[in-house]
Amino acid sequence: MRRYLTEFIGTFFLVLTIGLTVIAGTPFAPLAIGCALMIMVYMGGHVSGAHYNPAVSLAVLLRGKMSSADFVPYVVAQIAGALAASAAVSMLLHGQTFAPAPGPGVTPIAALLAEFLFTFALALVVLDVATAAKTAGNSYYGLAIGFTVVVAAFAAGPISGGAFNPAVGIGPTVWQALHGAGGYSHLWLYLVGPLLGGAVAAMIFKVQETSESA
Repeated sequence: MRRYLTEFIGTFFLVLTIGLTVIAGTPFAPLAIGCALMIMVYMGGHVSGAHYNPAVSLAVLLRGKMSSADFVPYVVAQIAGALAASAAVSMLLHGQTFAPAPGPGVTPIAALLAEFLFTFALALVVLDVATAAKTAGNSYYGLAIGFTVVVAAFAAGPISGGAFNPAVGIGPTVWQALHGAGGYSHLWLYLVGPLLGGAVAAMIFKVQETSESA
């Protein structure tokens, strides 16, 4: 249970930071978001692995470092954390809501590709710095993971909306739709792109491992 609670808490503070900084229009929102993830990774890495992202959980599952029995509870905890954070943002900001969406004039294919590429990068970084035998016990894993999100949000946020995480797509989108402020037309981008990115990252990681042992 403590692993699922940790996933809930970590995802909650990640999404809370996203909502508060995005609605406020903070220029350095990507930096705050990446730092929030870094902090939560260091907080929960030794407990749950600090995924806070169904795409990362999928990558870790396919890599063989997570049991199939844990996968669904992890994802449920992550989505619940994202929903709770979306509710908290509304409470703190007088009913305002937020949800990722592609930038103006961005095609669905471009947004999908951005979500795929940078989730792939994030998941591969997680696998290499937090699950590989040769990097076991390192102290930089949180920095590497957090700053991957900083780079992704600055580079691709204006294109795709910068979720790189199905929980970040689901929680705010569902909360916003429930309050009549938006719909679900973009949600598929934040499911297909990130989950595909996580799956491909696991495949590439296995190729890396095979190459090292050859």
